[in-house]
Amino acid sequence: MLTTNELLRQEWTRFRRPGRLIAMAAAALTVLVLGLLYANGNHASCDGPCPTDPRGPDGSLVSDQFSFLHRDLGQNGSITVRLTSMTGTITYPPPNHDAIVPGLVPWAKAGIIVKDGVRQGSSYAALMLTGGHGVRMQYDYTHDIAGSAGGVSARSPRWLRLTRSGDTLTGDESVDGSQWAKVGVAKLSGLPRTVQVGLFATSPGDLTLRRVGLGGATEETRFTQAGGTFDHVGVEGAVSTGGWRSDLVGEMNHTDWEKYHKASGAVEANGTVTVTGAGDIGPMGTDGGRPAERTLIGLTPALLILLVVAVRFVTAEHRRGATGGAPLTRQALAAKAIVAGAATFVTGLLSVGTVLPAGLAILRSNGIPVIEPSALTEVRVVVGLAAVLALTAVLALALAAVLRRTWPAILLAITTLALPYAVTAVPLLPDTLSRRLLRTTPAAGFATQQTLTEYPQVIAHYAPSAGYFPLPWWAGTGVLCMYVVVVLGVALRRVPGTGEGEGRARGACRTSLL
Repeated sequence: MLTTNELLRQEWTRFRRPGRLIAMAAAALTVLVLGLLYANGNHASCDGPCPTDPRGPDGSLVSDQFSFLHRDLGQNGSITVRLTSMTGTITYPPPNHDAIVPGLVPWAKAGIIVKDGVRQGSSYAALMLTGGHGVRMQYDYTHDIAGSAGGVSARSPRWLRLTRSGDTLTGDESVDGSQWAKVGVAKLSGLPRTVQVGLFATSPGDLTLRRVGLGGATEETRFTQAGGTFDHVGVEGAVSTGGWRSDLVGEMNHTDWEKYHKASGAVEANGTVTVTGAGDIGPMGTDGGRPAERTLIGLTPALLILLVVAVRFVTAEHRRGATGGAPLTRQALAAKAIVAGAATFVTGLLSVGTVLPAGLAILRSNGIPVIEPSALTEVRVVVGLAAVLALTAVLALALAAVLRRTWPAILLAITTLALPYAVTAVPLLPDTLSRRLLRTTPAAGFATQQTLTEYPQVIAHYAPSAGYFPLPWWAGTGVLCMYVVVVLGVALRRVPGTGEGEGRARGACRTSLL
C-alpha cells in the first residue's frame, strides 16, 4: 500500500504531463493577455488635459458637485436656517422620455454644510433634507445618518442647525425652531481653524433601466436639478473678515436647461435665499470610475480550460481501470483532488496576482479613473480567486468521478460553474434571475472578486452585470464549498477503497488470463 506522500508524488507525476501543463499555462496566459488588452485598450480622450476626478479624505473617488453660498467659520460656531420649500426638475423621465417635469429624485439634497474649503474632495459634514428620504446628516462622502422622515412646505418648514466644536460637528433638526432633536455627530480629523459654512443644493441624475437581451437591463441617467428656499439664516462664530460668497463646486451651468432656463447658483431676495444645484456629494459609482475586477475578463475562458483539465485528470484513470489497469480508489481520488486543486491555486495566484495590479497601473497611466481597492481588498481578491478556481477544479474532478464519462462531466461542470458566471457578468438575463443564479449555483464563489461597495445613499444599478454580487465574498465561497464537500463526498463513496481496488484489479487479471 502506498503512503500518502507516495500517492501525492504519483499523482503529481501523472498530472504534469506536457498536455496538462500546456493547458494550465494557456489558462494563466488567457487571464493575463485579455486583462492587459482590456487595460491597454482604454484611454481617456479630452480636448486638452483631462480633468482629474475628486478623491475624498480616504483617497477614494467621490462625487462632489453642488451650489454653495458660504462664508468663513472659526473653530467654534454654528449655522441655523429654516428651509421652507424644496423643488426640482427632472428632464425626460419615463415612460415616454418626451417631457421635462417638475419633481425631485429621492436623493436630491438641500441644506447646510461645513466644508474644508471649496476644493472638491475636501472633508465636510452636511445636514439636509432629501427628495425622498427625509432629513439626513452625511459626512466625508460615505457616512449617512437618518433623521426624521417627510418633506417640507411653507406650512411645515424644517429648521436645521449644524454646530462646530473643533473637529466635532453636530447636526440638529426642529419643526418650530425651539425644540431641537439631535440627528448625528461627525468627527472630522484635521479640520483647519477656518472652514466654509453655508447653504447648498445638489441633485444626482435620474436613473432608470432600459431592457436589453433576454430581460437584462442597462442604466440610463438624465439631468436633474434641485433647489431649496431658506430664511432665518443665522451664523454664530463667523470670521468677520469675509462675507457671503457664491460658488459652484464642480462644473455646472453647461446643460441646455441651465443655459436657457434656470442656472445653478444662489439668489437672495426679500429676506430669503434660494440655492439651486445639480450633481451629488457622496461615493462615486461605476459611472465615474472602473472597478479593479474589470481587468479580470479572462477568467471565463480560463475557467473553461481548467474545468476540462480537471475532468480529464479523473476520466483518464477510469479508462485505465476499464482496460485492465488499477481502478481509481478513494485514496487516489483524494490525492488527485489535492494535486489538481494545488496546481490550479498556483495558476490562479500567479495570473490574477499579476494582471490585477498591472491592469490597474495601465488604466491609471491611460488617464482612466480607477475605483481603487484597499491593499487588504486586493489581497483578498487575488488569494480568494485563486482559492475559488482551485475549488472549482476539485468540484469538476468530483463530478467526473461520479459520472465516469468525460463529456457529460465537462458539460455539467460548465453548466453549473462557467455558464452562470458568464451570463450574469453581462446585461443578458433579468436581474432577479442573475441574482438567483449567483446565490444557488457554485458560481456564487466568484463573489470574492467584488471590490465595489453598495451605498444606500447612492442610486445605482446594484446588479451582477454592474459588478455587484448578491452575496458577500465569504458567503459566496461558502456556497461553493458546500457543493464541493457534497459532490466530493458522493464521489469518494462511489469508488472503492485501496483493498477493494486491489481485489478488483486481481480479479480483472485472472479473467483476462482465463
